This record gives sequence, C-alpha cells and structure tokens, in this order.
Amino acid sequence: MTVFKRGLHLGSYGTVDDGTAVFERAAACAVGAEEAGFDAISVPDHVHQNGTGGGPTSPMFEAYTLLGALAMRTTRVKLYALVSPVTLRNPGLLAKAVTTLDVISGGRALLGLGAAWDVDEHAAYDIEFPPTGERFDRLEETLSICTSLIEQLQSTFAGEHHRVTNAYNSPRPIRGSIPILVGGGGEKRTLDLVARYADACNVFGDAETVRHKFDVLRAHCERVGRDYDEITRTAFAPASKDPVKFESQIVALAEAGAQGVVVQGMLDAESLQAIGAALMRVFPDPA
Repeated sequence: MTVFKRGLHLGSYGTVDDGTAVFERAAACAVGAEEAGFDAISVPDHVHQNGTGGGPTSPMFEAYTLLGALAMRTTRVKLYALVSPVTLRNPGLLAKAVTTLDVISGGRALLGLGAAWDVDEHAAYDIEFPPTGERFDRLEETLSICTSLIEQLQSTFAGEHHRVTNAYNSPRPIRGSIPILVGGGGEKRTLDLVARYADACNVFGDAETVRHKFDVLRAHCERVGRDYDEITRTAFAPASKDPVKFESQIVALAEAGAQGVVVQGMLDAESLQAIGAALMRVFPDPA
C-alpha cells in the first residue's frame, strides 16, 4: 500500500520573525495543501535554518511541536518530519514523539529518519556529530528501537550506541503501526537501510538519477529478500510557476519509478491549486 503520493515540504517559514504570524502562514499553507489534494505535509527537523532557507536568523520551529499543531488544523493529510536527524533525539524519545503525533492526529503520523548532515547546526547547539560511519550505525540502531517500540507495547534492545530496557510505548499507535520513511539516496548504506527497515523512501535528483537510485534499491531488496514493491518510492520535485513544465517534470519522475513526489515550498493558494491538480493527474488516488 502506497504511504503517500502528493507531498508538500514546508522547508522554510520565511526570513521574518513576526510572532504568531509565522505559524499562521505555515498552518494556512498546510490547510490549503490539504484542500488542493495533497496527501502529506512534512516539515524540517532542525534547530536553526540552514543557508538555503535564509540562514540561522530565519524562523525555525521545533518539528514535533509544529506537527502536533498542524494536526489540529488538518483532517486528512499524513504528517511527518523530513527527516529527523539521528543525532538530534534519543531513539526512545523519538518513538514517543511520533506516537504522540499519531494519537493526536488520529493515525496520520509517519516517522522520517536520516543520518544527519548539518555540522554547523550541531556545533552551534553542542549536539554531538559523530563521523559518517558512526552516524549510520546509530541510524540503524534507531530504526531497530523505533520499529520495536512502535510495533510492541514493551521493548528491550541493546546496541553499541543506544539501548532501551523494558521500555513501554503507551498510548499505542492508532492503527497499530506507523510507517517509516528513510530519506536520502546513499547507495551503500542509506538504500540498504531502506530495503531492510523502511516503508517509504525519498531521494533527490532528475529522472535519470532517480531511476538509478531505485535500481540500486531494487538490488538491495533482492539481496535481503525484501519485496521491492512493499516500499513507497518518492522523489523531491521543485515547485514551478509553469504548470506545463511542472507536470512534465513529475511525469518523468513517475516514468523513472517514483510512486509519488514531495514538492518543496510554502506556496500561495493559487500555486497550491495548480500544482495539486497536476499531482492528482499524474499520481491519482485508486479508483
């Protein structure tokens, strides 16, 4: 079953801190996206904004607080962080956060995870930023712990970096489980972790790159005995003011194997409607 098809990523909240208006703009965009046919809303999980989004002085919400608030303004869209850096939270606390979101939203949470990349952010907030190999080791342990706590009331796991001992996760997820998305296109470890743990993935690149990434994922699935078609495959799609160009772009991604896309940007109502209509044509709901 496809986890989602038509995602919107609120990657930046603008460059001006004008109090509650910052949140109201984000909430209005989420509501407008839902009305335009988007079926998933994601937010960044960072402590401050990076350079491409306006820099550290620009507004950046704590992800799960914001997602809980958006759950109160929306009714249908899936809600998740794209993605939570493995360095930012203890795995047990992360499992509790996403389960809380799931209960608040009536079963609409996803868990997005990645290996972390923003070294400057970590240095600014005194968050440990281990070498690449260790971050991926931590990501695998976090996937194990979160999967266990999501699927079971009580869990025990002991790894090299993380452990839980007779840890409870109550209240339980509304539908008994929460889909997990692993973000990134690293061919050696990221896509291997997708094949072994994830219900969905999200990759970057043009259609040719996306096709190649999915071919690598298929090979990992074959190696570990996983059904490739169990994994929802999505790709980022930059928003465009040209609806013909945008639709051509997402058609190419669909032909490359994407079952859905994530559009980036805080879009105005008119753009949401135009892009949402194109998404519905290329990635429709089942009849």
